[in-house]
Amino acid sequence: MGFKLDRTLEKTINAPSQKEGLDKWLKKEITLFGSFFNAKKKESFYSELAILLKAGLQLREALELLSGTQKKEKLRLFFAQMVNELDSGLGFSEVLRKRKEFTEYEYYSVEIGEESGNLGTILQELATFYSQKNEQRRNLISALTYPLIILCTAMLVVVFMLRMVVPMFEDIFKQNGVELPTITQWIIGASNIIERYGLIILLGIFALVLLRKPLMQNESIRRRRDYLILKVPYLGNFLRLVYMAQFTQAVALLTTSKVPMLNSVQMAKKMLQFYPLQDALTTMESRILKGTSLHQSLQGNKVFDHKIISLVKVAEETNQTEYIFKKLNQQYVIEVQQKSKMLSTIMEPIIIVVIGVFVGVILVSMYLPMFRLSSVLGG
Repeated sequence: MGFKLDRTLEKTINAPSQKEGLDKWLKKEITLFGSFFNAKKKESFYSELAILLKAGLQLREALELLSGTQKKEKLRLFFAQMVNELDSGLGFSEVLRKRKEFTEYEYYSVEIGEESGNLGTILQELATFYSQKNEQRRNLISALTYPLIILCTAMLVVVFMLRMVVPMFEDIFKQNGVELPTITQWIIGASNIIERYGLIILLGIFALVLLRKPLMQNESIRRRRDYLILKVPYLGNFLRLVYMAQFTQAVALLTTSKVPMLNSVQMAKKMLQFYPLQDALTTMESRILKGTSLHQSLQGNKVFDHKIISLVKVAEETNQTEYIFKKLNQQYVIEVQQKSKMLSTIMEPIIIVVIGVFVGVILVSMYLPMFRLSSVLGG
């Protein structure tokens, strides 16, 4: 979206296009699955809207201004429709509720902001929430990108050896009638599988990549994926911390808006797309309804660590829920940043060692029969 305060509306709307053709095509937004109004756009939307409201503009004027600054026609129409609905008498929260691009969490937060007269503050808090969410996503991608590149490259090397190198040795062994060790037979078997079914396997992987988003729309598949990832050493704990940071930030925002804790838990559960945490919050919600204290409702679930249970107990005793959850959020954010750096550092040598073992096994399995071949040729 990229709205800048030092640029007037006339300059933004009337400025002639500097690049056309290929550049315009490259900048065109393509949305195959999901919402075109993603978390990155929401961060800009809430941040810019909060700035404009705090600068003294009315909500309608601010939305109209944002609409005029959009380069993409789809976004221009999106904001223009919101302006029209405000003109028809709907409140801003109702405008958001009518659109699938916005969650129930956002709707209730904005509604509370309207009722309390703190809409600008709430919008800024929402901007902060999406800013941290985007930052956490960037940290995760940054931590995994380089190790995955190494992994893919190393796997290609192993496949090349199995597909091209091993068959040459196999022909030599067959021609000379060399008895093959068990490990060599296994490697040759793997080579034959790749030769026969390699194209099918490659097409299957390609199909999974293409169908990933449609498959992930299935609740059962997503649930199994989330619980499986949670069991992966280090990576599972890292992902848990990412969602705990989002959860504590959401609760901190809602308690700032004077939302009761039970309602905060219910709204956060609908917003966070991570099934282990959603299930934990469902259990937490049912315990609170039965009269269990907040910190006791967290106990007995692996998603919640000892730190959050202890500090929530302090929050209950001191009536400082908002402050404690903000501090918890800060701690989780710091942990996520630290672990994202460590994740990249740890995964790289592990991948290199694992692939090195595979390559070593292939080489050893091919050279073992060579000793027998030399004795056959020598005899």
